[in-house]
Amino acid sequence: MITKAALMDAIAGTNRGLLATEPQKQAILAAIATLEDLNPTPRPVEASDLLNGNWRLLYTTSKALLNLDRIPLCKLGQIYQCIRTETSSVYNIAEIYGLPYLEGLVSVAAKFEPVSERRVQVKFQRSIIGLQRLIDYTSPSIFIQQIEAGKKFPAFDFGISSDRQQGWLDIAYIDNDLRIGRGNEGSVFVLNKV
Repeated sequence: MITKAALMDAIAGTNRGLLATEPQKQAILAAIATLEDLNPTPRPVEASDLLNGNWRLLYTTSKALLNLDRIPLCKLGQIYQCIRTETSSVYNIAEIYGLPYLEGLVSVAAKFEPVSERRVQVKFQRSIIGLQRLIDYTSPSIFIQQIEAGKKFPAFDFGISSDRQQGWLDIAYIDNDLRIGRGNEGSVFVLNKV
């Protein structure tokens, strides 16, 4: 029987999917599918106490995220998805590292709306791309507080037309510390609560 520990073992050493070989990807996807069948939360969208919080990406098949590591002189740091159920907000934050003092941040803020017991519609609203030191970035939580307070950052900070930039996410598995999602572009996301 596939367990969370077995999935973590399969993911280990893949650098969130960047280094995964084809056989590893197949084994991970099989482990994910088996674990999804054992989801202890039958109505994940309604489990706001479980959903709410900061989640760190452990593994993904999303080319958009993994391609951030292909920017010259840059390496992908931690990637977070921070959910605030009380405001139906989600914040995707990717830390970028490279040359000293040029550490970057790529962030997208969105609103979500439940459309079923496992699916949320996501409408992207704002993107912030810039240097961590100019933004005064110290942690996802403080950064989100600044966004929610309406701060305008000294960065590439712009609104997104939600008519064209939206998608959906299925929450296929969630418990106290692990969440598995499947996106509208076929991507899989495995995250742990931090």
